[in-house]
Order: sequence, then structure tokens, then C-alpha cells
Amino acid sequence: MLTRELLAPITSFLKCETPEAWLEEAAKKENLSVILIDHLICELKAAQSAMFLIRKYAVDKTGGDALLAWLQPFEALIYKREGDWRDLAAKNKLTKAVIPKSDSAYGQDLIDKMVLLIKEELHHFYQVLEMMDYYGVEYRSITPCRYAKGMLRHVKTFEPDALIDKLIVGAYIEARSCERFAKLAPHVDKKLGDFYFSLLRSEARHYQDYLTLAHEIAGPEQSEKVASRIAFFADVEAKLITSPDTDLKFHSGIPVARAE
Repeated sequence: MLTRELLAPITSFLKCETPEAWLEEAAKKENLSVILIDHLICELKAAQSAMFLIRKYAVDKTGGDALLAWLQPFEALIYKREGDWRDLAAKNKLTKAVIPKSDSAYGQDLIDKMVLLIKEELHHFYQVLEMMDYYGVEYRSITPCRYAKGMLRHVKTFEPDALIDKLIVGAYIEARSCERFAKLAPHVDKKLGDFYFSLLRSEARHYQDYLTLAHEIAGPEQSEKVASRIAFFADVEAKLITSPDTDLKFHSGIPVARAE
């Protein structure tokens, strides 16, 4: 019942549900490794995206450097294969206060929401590594999914519209992640399914935080414009999810063999 209530705003926000063809492929044991590895990368990229927003729009160089230092061990593990993943749990902390720069139009609310999101995404990153260790999945480089790039190519190039679009895209990525965790959980073994269910509450809040920031930054006089952009990206996101896709990933579309 709690899961249904949690997912209700997500399902109304998304224009379509995850296709059954994707669910069937993603739940196959032979696809466990690519789904877990892609999930791992998604958690890191979610943290990187949130950090980019803070650094670009809200803090000075000192604050930005503190954020980069926080993320460095996680990036080093993936991009340079440096470090022991078991040490990362102790490194998921921001050692300095992040204060908005004096000329920031967006201020502390963007920082507070995004810092919490980064902390949770990096915790999830560590949890996925634990799952990979449990299932004997070794990390390997994989091709990026088309999904995020397919959304971001439609972001406007002038401000503040560019920021608002990025926040809306962030909301859709988090909402789809939440929906897919809920869809996939009953079709995998209990340990993995319980893990997916444990992620729902934070993913649902992340989507709401992105939307709240989009509305706050745009201001009440731009509410119709924001609604129009939300509807626009709803269409873009749905097409990516329901169109044929040659590459099975956590946010991929209909597996091409099933779409023919």
C-alpha cells in the first residue's frame, strides 16, 4: 500500500509505463551484470549532474573545489580503477560547508537539495557495489545509454531556461528510475528486490526536489512556461522509453529484438 502511494505521483508524472518487453529482458539472469553495472554508473552520473548544477550556479571556486574533492574517490574507482570500493562508505562526506556565492540567484535551497541528493546517490553507488560483490559481478566499461543524452539535447542554451530544463530532465530521470526499481523488484531474487524497494523513497523525493527547484527558480509568473516544458520533456522521455533500442541498459527503450 505504501509503495502504491509513493508511486502514484510518479506514474502520473511519467507519460508511459515501462514496457513489458524491457522488464522481461532486464529480469533475465544473463542480463544481471549489465543492469547492475549500468545502475552503478547511473548513480555516479546522478551525483555528478547534481554537483555540476551547484558548481555552475550556486558556489564560488572554494565551494566547488570542496565538492570535487568529495566526489574524487568515487570517480577514481570507475575511471581509473583506483582504490578499494570497501573504503568508499567512509569517504561519503562533505568536509567543508558549501556556502552560496554572493551573486547567486539560486542560493542555499539549490545547494541543500543537491548536496543531500549527492550524498544519497553516492550511498546508493556503494550499495550497488555491495550487490555486485554479492553476485560476483566484476566492473567493466560499458557503452553509455542513449537516454540521458537524448533528453539533454533538447535543453535550451540560454539562462535561466537552460537551468530549468536541466532540473526538469533531472526530475524525469529520477522518476523513471523510481518506476523501474518498483517494476523490476518483484521479478528478481529477494535480496536484489528488497534493495530496489529500499531505493524508492529517496528516488521519489529526488524527482520532487528537482521539480520544486524548477518552479522556484522560474517564479510563479512563469508557471505556465514550466508546465509547457514539463509536457515537452514528457513526450521526449516517453519516446525514448517506448522506441526500439539496440542496447539493454537500466533506462533503455524496448529491446530491438522484441520491437520487430
